[in-house]
Amino acid sequence: MGTVERLNLRSYIIRLIFFFLITCISALIGLWAGAINISLSDLLSVLFTKNSDSTLAQIIFEIRLPRVLFAIAVGGGLSIAGAVFQAVLMNPLAEPYILGISSGGTFGAVLSFLLGMSFLGTQLFAFSGALIVMFLVFLLGKRFGELEPNQLLLTGVMIGAFFSAGILLMITLLNDSFRTALFWLIGNLSLAEKENLKFVLPVTFIVSAILIINSNKYNLLSMGNDTAKQLGVDTVVLKNVTYLLTSLMIGAVVSVAGIIGFVGLLIPHLCRMIFGMDNRIVLPASFFIGAAYLTFADTIARTIVSPSELPVGAITALIGAPFFIYLLKRRFNFSVK
Repeated sequence: MGTVERLNLRSYIIRLIFFFLITCISALIGLWAGAINISLSDLLSVLFTKNSDSTLAQIIFEIRLPRVLFAIAVGGGLSIAGAVFQAVLMNPLAEPYILGISSGGTFGAVLSFLLGMSFLGTQLFAFSGALIVMFLVFLLGKRFGELEPNQLLLTGVMIGAFFSAGILLMITLLNDSFRTALFWLIGNLSLAEKENLKFVLPVTFIVSAILIINSNKYNLLSMGNDTAKQLGVDTVVLKNVTYLLTSLMIGAVVSVAGIIGFVGLLIPHLCRMIFGMDNRIVLPASFFIGAAYLTFADTIARTIVSPSELPVGAITALIGAPFFIYLLKRRFNFSVK
């Protein structure tokens, strides 16, 4: 059991600015790099003075900027979701997809491929599948009216395994859409459309802001339910709201990006190793660094074999898998020092 230290406001703001700048730098790299070479001076001219030709502006604003914004929303959302789940469930290996929500979303997406739907239909089916699993796990993961970490995790794993079996079954029936389904299973941002930003960005930013606002309550929760209750935290409401909001955000992310693994596992632990265990720092750091990480990974994915591109989930897995093995060899303490 630890104690929650007083957080200096000036230091906190400086850290937030630092995290934000890291994301901005990765975003500029994402806008600059691509199949078509754009000089840094031309990029800055288009962004700030708009004195470039319309073709260059169209490449940046219509193609690269939406892709970068998707990467920021998806990477930030997955990372902060992982940080919150690890704090609430007090499990160092918890991540957004371990509760089976991604399997439900992917099940809906593959079903839409089988039915020959457009991307909008795919997004609707994926989001609906994620919501169905979210409520199933929520209802079955309770014990005595309160979410119980171990029961929630086991329920999520089992339901996720069930839907994964359904996914494999449907994939065997796919013909023309097999490659699209494969990219969805690995995780890919090229399938997302610009119009979907109006849905994904607000959900991710609003939910992330709510989670950050409640970060000190997660510190208290890490001391144990009884201690948190004595300090004025309604643990039942906190766990329920956190699970539902975070799952809603994951559903939105899966509906446009598929399964991008290891971001929600790797980034929160990296932030804890650098900044300590205080969730008031870890949560915003996870969002901004996760956004930067996925933006950078997506830049690699679409430039390393240009003009073709790799699914970004393959890049994050190549980096995250060795770190996951490293986590298995260590024991983590989730109390606030």
